[in-house]
Amino acid sequence: MSFAHLHVHTEYSLLDGFSNIKKLIRRVKEMGMTSVAITDHGTMFGVIDFFKTAVDNDIKPIIGIEAYVAARGMADRDPQKDKHSYHLVLLAENETGYKNLLKIASAAQLEGFYYYPRVDHDFLRAHSEGIIATTSCMSGEVPRTILNKGVEAGQRVLEWYIETFGRQNFFIELQDHPIRELPELNRTLIDLGKRYDLKYIATNDCHYVDREDARLQDIMLAIQTGALLSDPNRMKMGSDTFYLRTPQEMSNLFPDTPSAISNTLEIAERCNLDLIKKGYHLPLFEVPEGYTTETYLRKLCDEGIGRKYGSRANDPEVRQRLDYELKIIHDMGFDAYFLIVWDLCRYAAEHGIWYNTRGSGAGSIVAYSLNITLIEPLSHKLLFERFLNPARIEMPDIDLDFQDDRRAEVLQYCAEHYGSDKVAQIITFGTLGARAAIRDVGRVMDIPLSEVDRISKAVPAMIPDEQVTIANALDKSPEFKSVYNEGGYIKELIDTANHMEGVARNAGTHAAGVVITDVPLLEYLPLHRPTSNAEESPIKSVTQFEMNIITKLGLLKVDFLGLSTLTVMHRACDLIKQRHNIDLNLHNIPLDDPDTFEFISQGHTAGLFQLEGTGMTRYIVQMKPRDLSNIIAMVALFRPGPMKFIPDYINRMHNEAPVEYAHPTLEKVFKETYGLAVYQEQLMMAVMELAGYTPAEADDLRKAISKKIKESIEKHKAKFIKGAVKNGIDKIQAEQIFSDWENFARYGFNKSHAADYGMIAVQTAYLKHHYTVEYMTALLSVTKNETAKVAFYVADTRSMGIDVLPPDVNCSEWDFSIEDRADGKSAIRVGMGAVKNVGEAPVTLIHEARRNGIFKDLNDFIRRVDLHKVGKRSLECLIKVGALDCFGPRRSILEIVDTMLSISNSHFRASECGQLSIFGSVAGVEEEILLPVDTGLDSRLQLEWEKELIGLYISDHPISPYIPLMRQKVTHFSKDLAEAAHKQRVIVAGMVTRIRTTMTKKSNKQMAFATIEDLQGAVELVIFPKTWEKFGALVRMDSVILVDGQVDAEGSEPKILADIIRPLSEEDLNNFQQSPPQNDEAPASETWQTDIDTVRYSQNEDGFEEPPPSTEEASWTSAPSRSIAEEYPTPINEVVKEMSEDMQLEEAQPVVETKPEEPIAETPPVEDFVQPPVIMAPVPPLLQYSDNSGLKLLTVTIKSSGEKERDIRRIRHVHNVLNSFPGRDRFCFMVYEHGFRHLLDFPNDSTSVNTELISQLCEIVGRDNIRVENVHQR
Repeated sequence: MSFAHLHVHTEYSLLDGFSNIKKLIRRVKEMGMTSVAITDHGTMFGVIDFFKTAVDNDIKPIIGIEAYVAARGMADRDPQKDKHSYHLVLLAENETGYKNLLKIASAAQLEGFYYYPRVDHDFLRAHSEGIIATTSCMSGEVPRTILNKGVEAGQRVLEWYIETFGRQNFFIELQDHPIRELPELNRTLIDLGKRYDLKYIATNDCHYVDREDARLQDIMLAIQTGALLSDPNRMKMGSDTFYLRTPQEMSNLFPDTPSAISNTLEIAERCNLDLIKKGYHLPLFEVPEGYTTETYLRKLCDEGIGRKYGSRANDPEVRQRLDYELKIIHDMGFDAYFLIVWDLCRYAAEHGIWYNTRGSGAGSIVAYSLNITLIEPLSHKLLFERFLNPARIEMPDIDLDFQDDRRAEVLQYCAEHYGSDKVAQIITFGTLGARAAIRDVGRVMDIPLSEVDRISKAVPAMIPDEQVTIANALDKSPEFKSVYNEGGYIKELIDTANHMEGVARNAGTHAAGVVITDVPLLEYLPLHRPTSNAEESPIKSVTQFEMNIITKLGLLKVDFLGLSTLTVMHRACDLIKQRHNIDLNLHNIPLDDPDTFEFISQGHTAGLFQLEGTGMTRYIVQMKPRDLSNIIAMVALFRPGPMKFIPDYINRMHNEAPVEYAHPTLEKVFKETYGLAVYQEQLMMAVMELAGYTPAEADDLRKAISKKIKESIEKHKAKFIKGAVKNGIDKIQAEQIFSDWENFARYGFNKSHAADYGMIAVQTAYLKHHYTVEYMTALLSVTKNETAKVAFYVADTRSMGIDVLPPDVNCSEWDFSIEDRADGKSAIRVGMGAVKNVGEAPVTLIHEARRNGIFKDLNDFIRRVDLHKVGKRSLECLIKVGALDCFGPRRSILEIVDTMLSISNSHFRASECGQLSIFGSVAGVEEEILLPVDTGLDSRLQLEWEKELIGLYISDHPISPYIPLMRQKVTHFSKDLAEAAHKQRVIVAGMVTRIRTTMTKKSNKQMAFATIEDLQGAVELVIFPKTWEKFGALVRMDSVILVDGQVDAEGSEPKILADIIRPLSEEDLNNFQQSPPQNDEAPASETWQTDIDTVRYSQNEDGFEEPPPSTEEASWTSAPSRSIAEEYPTPINEVVKEMSEDMQLEEAQPVVETKPEEPIAETPPVEDFVQPPVIMAPVPPLLQYSDNSGLKLLTVTIKSSGEKERDIRRIRHVHNVLNSFPGRDRFCFMVYEHGFRHLLDFPNDSTSVNTELISQLCEIVGRDNIRVENVHQR
C-alpha cells in the first residue's frame, strides 16, 4: 500500500509550519512513499529547495501552495468584511500550472495583501489552467460555508470551483483530526462528492514531521504570535495529529473511502515538473549596430587599456592577460554580464555618483579596463581565476559599492532601463540562532527574564573553526555545559531551544542583492511585497526565492551596496574643489604619498576607512606602514584568526625577526608578506609553483579548504604531494607544507578585496592629512545622526587644532560647514541638522529667511522666521544647544519661548491677511521683545543640554577645568593608550560616564566595569573586588577620577586594570591653581598623597602580576562587550527600544495596571532576597539610612516623556547612578508607557540605599517616583 501526502506545510509556512525539508523528505522515503507535495501558506519560499532535495532522494516532488481566497475582492480592505480569508490547496500539474502558481503567489503579495496574501475568484478563474485544486481544510471556502451557512450555500460555492477548475481537476479533501465538527463535515463532503461526481483525497494537513514535534510546533506558534504557552486563549492547533502519517495510518483513518487514498497517487502521477533549468538567463544588452556582445566588449576593453596603461598598452603581459580573460568570459557566455555591470558603472560615473568594486572582481583586467574596478591587477598579483574559474561553471559575482546617499539613483536607473517587471530585490530569511532560540523559548515558557538572560549569555559568542550552535556550545564551552547541567527547567529550555535553532522565523530583504532577468521575472519565480527593511527602495518587488536559489536558476544577481565612506570622500572632494580649485577623485588621489603614511603611523586613524578603532590603531602605530602593501596586509590580517600573526608580520617587517620560507621556491610568492601566508591568492600561486597546478585547479583547492569539503581536500592533498615530489620536493616536507596551508586557507583573505579596501583606506588618509578641515567637515556631516561617532570625530578634530563651533542660526547650514576666520584659521560649524528633534523643514525655513542677510537681533529673527511652523520643540532644542546665543543668554530666551511663538505667529498671520500695519510695521508701533534679566545658567546644565541634543559637549567640557592638573598627573590620555604596552603601568584620568557592577563567579564578590572620558575619548576600567571595596565609593557618575593601573592590551580594545583610584575635586583644583608645579618637565607619574589606604594587587612594580587570590583570577575572563545589547545585566536598551517603538516586549511583558501602589510582576528568587510586600512606602522627606537598617528594595518609577532618546538616556542615567553605590540592596524600575506598566528587575545588580543616593535620584526622577521598603532575608 502507498499514499502521497498532498497537503504539507514546511517551515516556510512562517507562522505555524515546523517541517524541516530535509527531515521531511527523509521520513517520506523511510515510510516507503514515492512522492510528496509542498503547500505552504500563501507563499512559495521553499519550492526549489524542496524540489531539489526530493529529486536528490528519488522522491517525486509535487509543487503547490495553500492560497488565501479573499472574502470579497482582493482589492477590498474593509476591517469588518475582509479580515478573514478562506484556504485553497492548489497543485501544479504541469509547466503552465506552475507559471500560474507563480502569478497567483505574486499577485496575492503585491496586490491582494490584507492581513494575508489573498487572491479572489476573478484572479483564480483567469489563472486556473494546469492547476489541480482541493476543498482544503476546514478553513476552505466550501467547508467553511457549509459550517456557517448550510449545505445549500456550500453547494453554490462548490459549483463555482467545479466550473473554474473542471470536474477532473477539483477534488474533495477529507481529513481526520479530533475536531468536533469534522466527522459531520466529512459526511457532508462525501455526499456532495457523490452528487457532483467528484473524487476524494485524504490528507493530514501536515505541519510537522513526527508526532513528537507537535510540542515544538506549538512553541514556534507561540513565538510567532507572541503568546505564553500557559495562555489558554492563544492560537494553537488543538491536537498532536498534524504530522506525517504513514500510508497505513492514513488508510486506517478512511476505511470506508479507500479511493481517497488511491486518488492521491493519481494526482501524484499527473503532476510533472522540472524546476531546475539549465544554462543562464542574462538580460538582453543592446549593442551598437555592427557589434555582437563579444566584439563590443572587446572594443570597450581595448579603449580602456589604452587609457589605463598608456605607453604600456601593448606590453605582452597586458595583452596576454586581457586576451586570456576575454576568451574565458566569452567561452563561459558572460560577455553580456560584463557589459551590464559596465553600463551600471557608466551611469554612476556620468551622474557623479562615486562607486567602487569590492571582492574578487577587483582582480580582473577586463573589469579594470572598463572602470568597473580601480585596482590594477598585474602589479598587485591578483588572479582572475579567483574571480571566474573556467573549470567551475557558475555566474560571476561583482559587488558594487555606491556612495550611500545616492545608491537609490542607481537602483532606479536599473529598474527603468531593464524594466521594473524584470528587476527585483532578493528575499532573506531570519532564522533562530543559538541565543535567539534560548531567548524566544524562554519567553514563551515564562521563565524569569533574568534566568533566560543568564543562560543565553553563557553561549559563547564565537567557537573557533565551528559554527555557534547550541550543540557545539555544549561540546566546546565548559561554562555553557555547566549551566546545562544545572538540570530542571534550564535543561528543558536548552534542549527545546536546540530543536528550534535554525528554523526560519521571518522574511526580510537582502541589503544589496538585485536580480535582473531577460524576460519578466514571473516567468522564473514568484514575487513578494517589500518587507519592512525594503520600503525605501525604488525597486518595489522582492523575490520569494533567496540568494542561493537565484544562483541555481541561472539568473543574474548584482549586489548594490551603500558605502558611507564614498559619500564622505565625495563631499570632501567637493569642498576641496570649492575652496582650493583642486579636482580630486577616486582615480587621482595619490596612493604613494610618504607624508600620508607618516600621518597614519602616528595613529591618526579616526575616520579612516578600515583603520579606525583602538585595536587597529595600536597595530598601525607599531607597524608604521611604508606603502600601500602594508595597509593591504593589515586589512587582511585584522580579523579573528589571522590577527595572531600581526606581531610576527610587524617584527619581520622591521627586521626584528627572521623571514623564513617553507621552501626556497616560495620566496617569490611570500616575499611581499615577509614569508607569512596572508592571502588566498598566495596559496593558489604556491601550489602552481610547487605542484604544477593550473590556476583553475588552484582555485578549486582554495575553495575546498575554505569550505571544508573533506573529500575534495583529500583528493587535492594526494595531487599536491604527487606534483611536489615530481618537482623535487621531499614527500614529508610536501605533506607538512600542505598541512600548514590547510589551516591557513580557512582564514586566508581575498587579496583583491583587501587591495581594494586598502586603497580606499590610504585615500581617506591622504584627504584627512592634506585637507583636514574639508575631510572632517564631510565626515561629521555624513555621521551627524550617530551621536557617538560625532563626539569621537569632534574630539579628534579638536586634537588636530581645529575648532568646532556650536550651532548658530546666523551661520549654520543643515550639515556641518567650514568657517574661515580673519586670522587665517578655519573652523567647523555644527549643522542644525545634527540637533535632535530639529527636522529639515524648520532648518529650511531659517535658511530661506536668512537669504536676505543675517538676523540682527531676536526681534528681527521672530519676524523673518515663522516660528509657528518651526515648532516649539525644535525652537527650544535650538536654544538649548546655543543656536540663538547671538541674541542673548539661553535661559532668558527659553523663558520667553511662548511669547516669541505668539508674536511670530501673529506677525505672519497678519502678513498673510494684508494687515501688517496693525502690528506696527507701517504705523510705527512695533511689539518688541525684551529679554528678562539673566539669572545665570548652571554651566553643567548647559553642557548636559548639549550632550543630550547633539551627543557631545560643544561650548565646554565638564573636565576642562581639570585639564592642567591632569596633564601633570596622567601618563596617558585615552588616545595614547593605543601605544601602551601590555601590562604597562599607567595613570589615566577622566569623568565617569558609565558604571556596571557584577559578582565574580567563584568568590561571589562585587567588582565593576566603568568608563571614563577625557577630552580625546573613552577609557575602559576593570575594577577587581579588592580595589572596588577600597575605592568603589569614589566611582560615581559624572565624578572626575584619577586611576593608577596596568594596561590589558590583549583584546582588541585596551583596558585599564585599576589598582588605585583617587577623586579629582575642586579642592585639588584650587590647590593646584594656587601652587602650580615649578618644573614643567616633572614626570607625569609623580606620586600623590591620599588619605585612603591603598592596596595594590601587583607587588612587583616592574612586571605585571594579575590580582591574587586565584579565585579572583579564575572568575574574571574579560571585560564584557561594550555594545548596547551587552551593557546591562538585563538588556535594558532592548526593553526601552521596544517599548518606545510600541512593539511587543521580549524582555518585559505588559501588565494591566490596577493600583499604582501594587507591584505587578513577580521577582525571580535570588539569594538573600524575597518578594517585596504589597504596599511600597514612599521615601520619607528626611529619612537617614544606615548600614544596619536591613536589606532594602528600591523601586524607581519612570514615565515615558514621548521622546525616545531622552527616555533611554534617563533610564541609563538612573541605572548607572544605582550601580555607582556598591552595596547589597536590590532595585527595580517601574516603567509606564502607552497605557501599560512594566516591571524591570535586575537580579544580578545591587546598590546601597543611602541619603546621598536618594538625593541624586530625586534630582533625576523626582521624590514622588522613588519608593523604598525593607525586606526580610531568608
